[in-house]
Amino acid sequence: CLSGTKGSGTVFFSGCNLKCVYCQNKAVSMGLGKEITVSRLAEIFIELQDKGANNINLVTPDQYAIQIKKALKIAKENGLNIPVVYNTGGYCSVEVIKSLSDVIDVYLTDFKYFSQDISQKYSLARDYPLVAKAALKQMFLNVGKPQYNKNGIMTKGIIIRHLCLPENKKESKNVIKYLYKTYGDDIIISIMN
Repeated sequence: CLSGTKGSGTVFFSGCNLKCVYCQNKAVSMGLGKEITVSRLAEIFIELQDKGANNINLVTPDQYAIQIKKALKIAKENGLNIPVVYNTGGYCSVEVIKSLSDVIDVYLTDFKYFSQDISQKYSLARDYPLVAKAALKQMFLNVGKPQYNKNGIMTKGIIIRHLCLPENKKESKNVIKYLYKTYGDDIIISIMN
């Protein structure tokens, strides 16, 4: 519901506020990339739209939220009209999520852990469950229930990814129970193994 047949216009941002032992983007999260200006970032968004992308997909954007918001405003003034996806590990501040309410359409967020001990073990972030719950609540306040265009591409809403870790079945069950009890059918859950 994000990539469709045309694909998602993915922009990776260097650095990450988590240190997950199983990270599949370790090179990028450890700083691979090049520095660009806010105006160049806005141009990249327009270029991706011009190439036919279904949306702009911002991967690990948290540490650049201020610059991204500026770039999105410039891009929207110059014709950007496709949805913007905030693709995050879920370890986000409520203040940052609030500040993005006027520029982000879809949140593609992880909900990695329910247990503080497991979040400390695998991501060195004991407070992950508390931070992720608060961030998710604000994301839902920002965008609400899922909405789709005529081609089935999500234009508003939240998709939550959960990675089932080996020998942590109970953890995954607790995450899914929490999400369903709190949000019911108002979010999409993507379970990975």
